[in-house]
Amino acid sequence: MAGNSERRNRRTSNKKGAQVGSGGKRRRSLEGKGPTPPASARKGHVKNRVANAKAKQSAKRPAPRRGGAKGTAELVVGRNSVVEALREGVPATTLYVQQFIDSDERVREAIQLATEGGLNLLEAPRPELDRMTNGLNHQGLVAQIPPYDYAHPEDLAAAAFDAGEDPLIVALDGVTDPRNLGAVVRSVSAFGGHGVVVPERRAAGMTAGAWKTSAGAAARTPVARATNMTRALESYQKAGLTVVGLAADGELELQDVAALDGPVVIVVGSEGKGLSRLVGETCDVRVRIPMPGGAESLNAGVAAGVVLWEAARRRA
Repeated sequence: MAGNSERRNRRTSNKKGAQVGSGGKRRRSLEGKGPTPPASARKGHVKNRVANAKAKQSAKRPAPRRGGAKGTAELVVGRNSVVEALREGVPATTLYVQQFIDSDERVREAIQLATEGGLNLLEAPRPELDRMTNGLNHQGLVAQIPPYDYAHPEDLAAAAFDAGEDPLIVALDGVTDPRNLGAVVRSVSAFGGHGVVVPERRAAGMTAGAWKTSAGAAARTPVARATNMTRALESYQKAGLTVVGLAADGELELQDVAALDGPVVIVVGSEGKGLSRLVGETCDVRVRIPMPGGAESLNAGVAAGVVLWEAARRRA
């Protein structure tokens, strides 16, 4: 019996002091830790480093504008056209020069302007340039113009209000000639306007021709593209802008319009058809430009310039 008692009281551990339990840690260590995370989320993995690098690059890029779809890329072909575009500051990104080209003064100037402007300068065989231009007579020079980054119509008024100014905006309704658009952009810039709005469809866009006609003003005057011009004008009205449409049969003459010294949108129609029906009905007032000489109409660029001058005179 004594032996049994000694065995029951015998210490089973050589450790001294109080015995501490595991606190359930052993049990938890046996439980599953869930699914294995993907490689891109595991610290130290190659895919994780690649994902982090991409995230850093995205953070450095500027935030996209709120406008709709960008325009389409464009090619300017031919020696005279390329040189003129580069002289006028058209925002080309790449100049393609044909291999073994017979160099003349225009080729040398184009290369010099491209170099000074930081453009990519690439040499390409003639068949490649023929393919790029669909067989046009490129004369060995092709400039690539990136898609124009249009603003959102609301951006124009918001920028003016943020600057503590009354918005002065021109909207073009059915104007299809890029040169007219460029002329309007130039006038808006000259008279302190805040931008131009064009429809997304069946209208002139910011092409190389528009850039050239603007004489550099397109670089500092935003152009917005509206999916629906009528809704864009209604949005301006809700923001407190008066929509003034130009029409040969307008009920007021230009000098009688009081709204020009406040927040205003000047709507200019096409030279032939004028304002479309829905846009004309949306205008708060329709005005006519008095023409003692008896001309029936002015082209869009000239008409916009006349009204912008009057608006700038009153605001001054």
